Amino acid sequence: MEEDKNVENNANIKKAISVEGLVSLIIIGVFFTYLCSIMGVVNMFNTLISTAHDLLINTVFFIMGITVLAGAFGSVLSEFGIISILNRLLSCLMKPLYKMPGAAILGVVTTYLSDNPAIITLANDKGFKRYFKKYQLPALTNIGTAFGMGLVVTSFMIAQQSPIGESFVLPALIGNIGAVIGSIVSVRIMLYFTKKEFGIDDMAVEGCDKSFSILKYREVREGNIGSRLLESLLEGGKSGVDLGLSIIPGVLIICTIVMMLTNGPSVTGAYTGVAYEGVGLFTFLADKLNFILHPMFGFSSYEAVSVPITSLGSVGAAIGLVPKLLKENLVGGNDIAVFTAMGMCWSGYLSTHVAMMDSLKCRNLTGKAIISHTFGGLAAGISAHWIYEIWMNLL
Repeated sequence: MEEDKNVENNANIKKAISVEGLVSLIIIGVFFTYLCSIMGVVNMFNTLISTAHDLLINTVFFIMGITVLAGAFGSVLSEFGIISILNRLLSCLMKPLYKMPGAAILGVVTTYLSDNPAIITLANDKGFKRYFKKYQLPALTNIGTAFGMGLVVTSFMIAQQSPIGESFVLPALIGNIGAVIGSIVSVRIMLYFTKKEFGIDDMAVEGCDKSFSILKYREVREGNIGSRLLESLLEGGKSGVDLGLSIIPGVLIICTIVMMLTNGPSVTGAYTGVAYEGVGLFTFLADKLNFILHPMFGFSSYEAVSVPITSLGSVGAAIGLVPKLLKENLVGGNDIAVFTAMGMCWSGYLSTHVAMMDSLKCRNLTGKAIISHTFGGLAAGISAHWIYEIWMNLL
């Protein structure tokens, strides 16, 4: 009886057999029955495995190459004070745009050069937290997520080759502007909720005796300039490898499922079990919702909607969809701008927000953070589309 009482008080322990398990079994059964009924059992499993294998070889390793270079570049920027210069130049924008202290720009730069959870490292530093009021601290989740993997996403989009020779430098930059707009929307909505929860007077940290201010001083590695440069390059590259490895599950699992739900059969109209075949469910739904999606985002094809949908769970998986869409001439410059904006702003927030809010000890506000960021991502995509359209009409 004592054991049963302890178990009941533990939210992480459930009965071995429960309604949750039965419902999950039914959902999984319906999902695979649906795929097999259209593709055939053998073809479905062959496509599942072949798609995951091709994504690993031709997409994941390409993304990892970018994350290694981006990680090394970001580490050098931090080591030699370039990030500090950016902080000093851009901090004056944080209060009017985000209603956040200037120190928040460090979170923007850090997550842009790495990934969403990097903001948590800063948020747990008392020297950083002391610049924030209590109601502003939870919004760091939203502002950090809005720029997560920004450098990787932007570099990836610029590196893509268009079948018609179109440059994607401008669309990627416009996408960054869209992500900034989306982040402002997300943070402002979140602050509306947190003000009601905490008020506007209490500081996040009362009385911090940090030995130095991270806004005025910075730590550097030991040694001369050459050794510091080499060490920062190697350590930054290693963090890029870790990031590249961490996105493998997201790319292979989420991307494979999304592509099987998006693509149709082979060009012959039959299922052969090769990679990238599917049942076309998302395409069918996008067709029905095109009267809403096209004015909002201006997608060139129904298949393009799979990228922002995938970015809800993993931006690494989302950008993995882009090369194939480009190869088949299904997307163009406007789509790249929208992909960049929504990919950066959402950057897998459904899979990271819960853990990030828990780390900030604001678990009860997780739902509000997700709602805020949903609207932020939509605003990012819409603004990127219309900025791109206006710019192209001015040329």
